[in-house]
Amino acid sequence: MALRNTTHRWGAIAQTFHWVIVALIIAQVTLAEMADDLPNGLRKLTLLARHKSIGITILGLVILRLAWRWLSEHPPLPENLKRYELALARFSHVALYVLLLAVPLTGWMFSSARGFPVSWFGFFQLPDLVPKSRPLYDALQMTHHTLAWTLIAVITLHVIGALKHHFWHKDDVLKRMLPFTRH
Repeated sequence: MALRNTTHRWGAIAQTFHWVIVALIIAQVTLAEMADDLPNGLRKLTLLARHKSIGITILGLVILRLAWRWLSEHPPLPENLKRYELALARFSHVALYVLLLAVPLTGWMFSSARGFPVSWFGFFQLPDLVPKSRPLYDALQMTHHTLAWTLIAVITLHVIGALKHHFWHKDDVLKRMLPFTRH
């Protein structure tokens, strides 16, 4: 498989960004759910620190992925899509990118507003994005959770769309993002 995208298939670099981000989002949801079930203490703080580090990793990977997408050609959407399907596909992709940037940024901001440091796996501490403020913390925490659930909903629509292409339209939209498949 080629490293670079073509007009027929996503390349190995784009696929790696896609699937690593998918795996990290699954880890994020798992860590958040595990931490929610724990009482305050060291175990909860450890899980939340990992959650923050993975969130920062996702933020960085999404920025790199957007740069790669901007610099590289990419496979177009199928020409046989109805107008509403084309609009829905474009909207969902834009929504995914916006949410993949907004969710980690709001998490970083609500940690800053609470006075909790954000570090990247203990290697370095990131600067606070907002001043410490309890009302701001409450608002940002709600925003972060709402955006996270919205991201899960849009991801679900994205998966349904990919499966629809594969099983209903019987086109190659899903296959061209899967590693180890041929076009």
